[in-house]
Amino acid sequence: MRSTRIIFQMNPDLPTALPRFRYPRVLSIAGSDSGGGAGIQADLKTFSALGCYGMTAITAITAQNTVGVSAIHGVPVEVLKAQIRAVLDDIGADAVKIGMLHSPEVVGVVAWAIDEYRIEHVVLDPVMVATSGDRLIAQETVRVLVSELFHRASLVTPNLDEATLLLDRDITCIADLDRAADDLLALGARAVLLKGGHLPGDEVVDVLALRDNTRQRLQSPRIASSNVHGTGCTLSSAIAAHLALGLALPQAVIEARRFILAAIASGADVRTGHGHGPLNHGHAPLPMRLLPAD
Repeated sequence: MRSTRIIFQMNPDLPTALPRFRYPRVLSIAGSDSGGGAGIQADLKTFSALGCYGMTAITAITAQNTVGVSAIHGVPVEVLKAQIRAVLDDIGADAVKIGMLHSPEVVGVVAWAIDEYRIEHVVLDPVMVATSGDRLIAQETVRVLVSELFHRASLVTPNLDEATLLLDRDITCIADLDRAADDLLALGARAVLLKGGHLPGDEVVDVLALRDNTRQRLQSPRIASSNVHGTGCTLSSAIAAHLALGLALPQAVIEARRFILAAIASGADVRTGHGHGPLNHGHAPLPMRLLPAD
């Protein structure tokens, strides 16, 4: 039987209309979660659910599931840098979310990218401990992350375990949150969202603290669910998405928090795996938003 090869070729003489729109663009620089509940995978699901165009630069490949992390393989820094260049030289980004950074060299590449591309909106989720309790970052990297990225980020979003590592002290009650947020600002952060979800009680209290002395307590009833894998990744990604959509930081935090609470509630009765399952990122997906083309 004779095969037929068909070649389609654009006619260069045909007029091409200039695009009038573009998508809100969000880049995630983070690790990959093979179980799909956290990391790059959760970030992309969140960007898409909020009507944004998601892109990735993978810092590390992890073997993990709902039970825990069994292996981590760092991506070479030259490959990470190439990923960032490929995305930002061509597509660009309205906001960047930063997640797992496993070595000082990786932190250095990310700091270079923020400066080189003059990225305005940067949300840093200082991923240090997995939901399962596995530590994901060495102390040396913590020091470099603080010195190189805290002052470059628009917002830093530690949970209590991460804040404990950063401040070298325990945070045991809601009354400790304001002082801890102030001390995180003193480390160089421009704004901090300190997440109090690990504290006991029927309410979850987070504190948003800015350098202009703005303080806001964000409170909500605790949702009973064991499916909380990837909550930190999802929240920081949702904040980045809302910044890309043009919201000011405090409102972006409020809207992102609303999204994650609904994602937890709608996924609470679903079983995925044998440990901490994922959120329901697709509980109310939005169509891709259109912004005026540059």
